[in-house]
Amino acid sequence: MTSAPRIRRPIELLVVGCHGGETPKHRTSGFVLKARGKKLAIDAGSLTSGLTLKEQNSLDAVLVSHGHMDHLRDLATLADNRCQANAPPLVIASTKITIAILKKHFFNGLLWPDFSKIPSAAHPTIVYQTLKPEVPTDVAGFEVRAIMVSHTIESAGFLVRVAGEQGAIAYSGDTGPTERLWEILNEATDLRALLMEVSFPNDQEKLAHVSGHHTPASLGRELKKLERRRELPTFAYHIKPTFERQVERELTKVKDGVDLSILRLGDEFLL
Repeated sequence: MTSAPRIRRPIELLVVGCHGGETPKHRTSGFVLKARGKKLAIDAGSLTSGLTLKEQNSLDAVLVSHGHMDHLRDLATLADNRCQANAPPLVIASTKITIAILKKHFFNGLLWPDFSKIPSAAHPTIVYQTLKPEVPTDVAGFEVRAIMVSHTIESAGFLVRVAGEQGAIAYSGDTGPTERLWEILNEATDLRALLMEVSFPNDQEKLAHVSGHHTPASLGRELKKLERRRELPTFAYHIKPTFERQVERELTKVKDGVDLSILRLGDEFLL
């Protein structure tokens, strides 16, 4: 018996936050994927500063790449807002270590209330879902594969599909030069787009290295590991506001036929 072919339907991508720092004109990482009536956020650096209450309450799940504040901080106000609205429990999905960080250092009853027990343990505002690296896992109707990357703490990128359909979106998370990410992306024949971090200009290479991030030069070298780089839309995000213009200028010099563009707040794509 042959299996039914996967269907190709558009996946909507909304850029809520895409910077490596914050000012009145910059917001930290937060993205929303929409498909088949489901909404999956990737990282939570700007989900309450950039979404209306209605949009916040309609989220089904949030993927958290790692335990740094600029990728998870709005989980605090998101949980608070959803609790007041009596919204359904929000799934927070990540690797075992990142979930442990959230429990011990964030939703710990001290820094912020433990919304996994509020309003009650039987009816929580948030529920945790553990992602085992490289094991495809259903998260609110999306098939998610966590891929470990190279950062200063445990950090994951994600390969995300709509369950049962063809077409994947990749998200690098915070990373410097790495290997396994590219091996998996080269195997993903249905990959539609890559969201790729780059943070510092080339003259800040030492700072980029010690903090586990990319410069345009190191990103250019890494993209050579991607076999479909000439045809695959690659979107740069996480640029530090201090160096924004310099990094953007240097990204224009990334050669080798890369289909590379820079994300802006409020960008929307059908992929």
